[in-house]
Amino acid sequence: MDQNILRACREDPRRTSTDIQVSVTSPNEPVPSRRTIRRRLQVAGLYGQRPVKKPLVSLRNRKARVEWGKQHLSWGPREWANHIWSDESKFNLFGTDGIQWIRRPIGSRYAPQYQCPTVKQGGGFVMVWGCFSDTSMGPLKGIVETMD
Repeated sequence: MDQNILRACREDPRRTSTDIQVSVTSPNEPVPSRRTIRRRLQVAGLYGQRPVKKPLVSLRNRKARVEWGKQHLSWGPREWANHIWSDESKFNLFGTDGIQWIRRPIGSRYAPQYQCPTVKQGGGFVMVWGCFSDTSMGPLKGIVETMD
């Protein structure tokens, strides 16, 4: 039974314990509870967690990136010295864009040390752009409008 639970979870990591319960149930064996399924998965090191968010890179773009890397594999310091690298970043002035997790004892939800303060309208943010080359760094510029 445990092997079937693990196999069902590894086939599709997004399956819920209810979905796994339905897929592993057979007429010859007792039906495992959803809690039992979660415990068995935890013992095997499979915990329910939020998935990491990553930008979608299409198959076409992945192939293009690999091709670009292969073309520039033989470049030495002299070739790379003719290029400048740039990027932009967003810095929140207060708080975070993501969900914050906290571990707290039962019954202490409103205790000050377990609270995450917030402000209306998100507290604002600053967008900046910067660049660098092999010899120096460029200026850090604030971005006021939408950047294209």
